Amino acid sequence: MRQENINNKLVLVVDDDTSILEVIRIILEDGGYEVHTAKDINEAKNKLSTCSPNLVLLDIWLSGGDGGKIAEMVRGNRKTCSIPIIMISAHNDGRAIALKSKVDGFLAKPFDMNDLLSVVKKHISH
Repeated sequence: MRQENINNKLVLVVDDDTSILEVIRIILEDGGYEVHTAKDINEAKNKLSTCSPNLVLLDIWLSGGDGGKIAEMVRGNRKTCSIPIIMISAHNDGRAIALKSKVDGFLAKPFDMNDLLSVVKKHISH
């Protein structure tokens, strides 16, 4: 059963690095956001089907797959296609990969805490 997100501030963060997930979770929760996390494609699929995120922060390179597959899945589903997706990566070609994936933005790792909050606010507030 799909939970409705009533506060319009739920962020799904997908990254296979648990320490990065934890840091992002702390930053966003301190910024007033509700945060759900996923470490792989299967967990991300499950979270997308059980909650209604207002934004997906998505690592480009995941163990066992890549973020582009998740972006395609989100965009290809009528119920999730309008959710903004921001790709994050330390990869040199990350910005180009994000552009090719037709997501809404890109944030390079390591990122500044204020930059993260600014990007999230921009894409949730519209």
